[in-house]
Amino acid sequence: MIKIEVRKGDITKIKVDAIVNAANNEMWMGGGVAGAIKKSGGQVIEDEAVKKGPIPIGQAVTTGAGTLPAKYVIHAAVMGMDFQTDGEKIRLATLHSLRRADELELKTIAFPALGTGVGCFPPDECARIMIKEINDYAELTTGLEKVVLVLFDAEMYRVFKEELEWSERREELKD
Repeated sequence: MIKIEVRKGDITKIKVDAIVNAANNEMWMGGGVAGAIKKSGGQVIEDEAVKKGPIPIGQAVTTGAGTLPAKYVIHAAVMGMDFQTDGEKIRLATLHSLRRADELELKTIAFPALGTGVGCFPPDECARIMIKEINDYAELTTGLEKVVLVLFDAEMYRVFKEELEWSERREELKD
C-alpha cells in the first residue's frame, strides 16, 4: 500500500529517494520546476537528461540528482516543445515515473503538479488524474511506500489536499 501525502513547499528541498521533474520531451530544463531543479541541483542534471532525450511524451527517464537531497531525478515528459499538455499525457507521465521508481527499487518519490505551470493545465483536473493514477498503481505489486505531492503555492496545495481527502472518502465508501 502506497501512502500519499500532500505538502506545501519546495520540491528541491525534500528528502526522498527521487523527485519528479515536469519535463518536456527534449529534456531541456528551462523554467518552472525544471529550472528550480537545475538551479538547486546543478547543470549536471540537465546535461545527463539531454543525453537521454528526446523521449516520447508520457514517458520518463532517470538521472542523478546532482547536489539535491534526493538520489535521483525522474524526468517525466508531460509535454513537447510546444508546451501543450492534456490529461492523458499527465496520466502517462505519472505512471511512467512510478514505474521508473519501482525499477530502481525506491521507497519514496515526490511529484510536483505535472503540467500546471507552463503547460497551463487546470490544477483540479491535474490533482484528480495524478491521485487516481497513484491509487491505481498502488493496487499493483510495488515496492514504493510513499508518494509525496509537493505544491509550491497555497492554492495548489489546497486543491491537491481536497482531492486527496475526496479520494480517501471514496475508498472508504467502497469498503
